[in-house]
Amino acid sequence: MKENPLLHRHDEYKVKTRDVRVVRLLIVLVALATLYTLYFAQSLIIPVVFSMLVALLLSPLVTRLKRLFIPRAVSSMVLLAMLVTPLTFLAFELSEPAERWMKSLPLLAEQIAEELSMLSSVAQGNTTLQESQASNTAYPWFEKEPTQKTDDSAVEEQFKQGSRQMIFEMLLAAPLFLAQVIGAVVLTLFLLIFGPPLSKVVINDFPIIKNRERAKLLIRSIQQALSHYILTISIINCALGVLTAVGLSYFNIRDAILWGAIVGLLNFVPYMGSIISVGILLLVGTLQFGITSTALLPVGIFLTLNIIESQIVTPTVLGKSMQINPLVIIVWLFVSGWIWGMLGVLLAVPIFVCIKLTLQQMEVFPHWLKFIEAHD
Repeated sequence: MKENPLLHRHDEYKVKTRDVRVVRLLIVLVALATLYTLYFAQSLIIPVVFSMLVALLLSPLVTRLKRLFIPRAVSSMVLLAMLVTPLTFLAFELSEPAERWMKSLPLLAEQIAEELSMLSSVAQGNTTLQESQASNTAYPWFEKEPTQKTDDSAVEEQFKQGSRQMIFEMLLAAPLFLAQVIGAVVLTLFLLIFGPPLSKVVINDFPIIKNRERAKLLIRSIQQALSHYILTISIINCALGVLTAVGLSYFNIRDAILWGAIVGLLNFVPYMGSIISVGILLLVGTLQFGITSTALLPVGIFLTLNIIESQIVTPTVLGKSMQINPLVIIVWLFVSGWIWGMLGVLLAVPIFVCIKLTLQQMEVFPHWLKFIEAHD
């Protein structure tokens, strides 16, 4: 008796369908496990990622100095010291105004509570006037129940508790942040010194790599593209922070260096960073000049520089390397912030651009690259 070919094909179709479902289920499980690992290992992963970005920035310089017969250990320590020293000096200079603003947060909360109480009293006065007018109508059954006055001291106490809790949480996070910074510096130094020999061993001796010359060229091109991007975007953001501080100092805005440093740091976060910077500078202008048109002066200075940077300088210098759909960026920022918090938001775009540049150099997943760069 001959076997029915239709039944045989039907069985093969069932097996293939079941295999495809199993593969998809495994992909989902691996993705969830990866998110779980990234979320709970953030204290370890964030210093490693930051160290890799800094190592990519300094590695070409270390390689060039090696050609001049300068040992990698010496050049790595010198370059890292040249990078860390000004940042440490800037941190010490900004610590005093930052501490002063942190201590003044309860007072600012009281001022905001007073403003809210004034607004609520005005609103209650309007409500009382409307109720008195409604009571004189010919339809008393439409009258509303008298509203109870809100306790303004409760609102003020909530602001005070919120500011104190934020200060307490920052003090608790300070030792962990300091340990992460020290660990990142040490790891960056070891990556610069011992990273290239390890990569050479992987390329030359591991059997998984078939075309070794192609692998060397690919790693070199990826490294050059990533280091160029990191160096360029860092210079642009530093220039934006410096020019913002100079503009604020020219108009006698207090703690201009602090706000310039914050603006330059937040500029690593596209769109959202500019919005946060505008909110901070608007608060600074309001606290210094009051609710007047002059309070918009810090925001005007920043927006002028930010428009020039985002619309002219960055597209001209970086070209298509920063051509990313804004919706993709926003979603990636939300995901990074959910996984790694504020530090994840600051590192989100450099990491994403590094992934994009790597895919471009490897010439893989062209459909995903078109999805990332989708524009009108």
